[in-house]
Amino acid sequence: MALRFSQDIKTLLQNLAEQPLSLDAILAQTSERGFSLVIGLLVLPFLLPMPPGLTGPLGAACFLLAVQMALGRRSPWLPKRVAKFRFPRWFILRLLNNLQRVTRLLEKITRRRWLTVAEHPQSWRLNGLCMAWLTILLILPIPLTNPIPTMGILLFVVATLEGDGLLMCISYGFTILITLGFAVLFYLLWQTPTLFSN
Repeated sequence: MALRFSQDIKTLLQNLAEQPLSLDAILAQTSERGFSLVIGLLVLPFLLPMPPGLTGPLGAACFLLAVQMALGRRSPWLPKRVAKFRFPRWFILRLLNNLQRVTRLLEKITRRRWLTVAEHPQSWRLNGLCMAWLTILLILPIPLTNPIPTMGILLFVVATLEGDGLLMCISYGFTILITLGFAVLFYLLWQTPTLFSN
């Protein structure tokens, strides 16, 4: 089963490869679905080694959109400086080549189900809140941790776009596990000076 997420993201990436578009142009094309689509587009690069200068704009835009979802907004908005951001063409081509690996996995685990959860009025807000939190963890300067919260955000993106209530519940559990994992990591980092002093 082809996911609307993978089809939409592939179309966006192909458009970006042919003629670089700004984030505000993409949001204008995708309306309400732009929240999840653009968040997915923004976090996909974090699955790859990030070129210098991209982490800040991508992370900021992702966080702002997720916070707006948490506040219940249905029309996405970005500050002009962030909205005018354009992806480098070579980087888009690289993303396009790696997109199939991500969607192949996601297509195996999602479908439209548990609509009571998927279509609940508060699910939109809760999904946004969780994605905002995961974005904070994503942009922390901790080496080799980017793919973990990125996968959590992508699960929410796909669950929201595909109307998969079960995947939403799995995403909530995954968010808790990621949070606990980072808490342990922070504790170990905090204890490191003590360990070396002994």
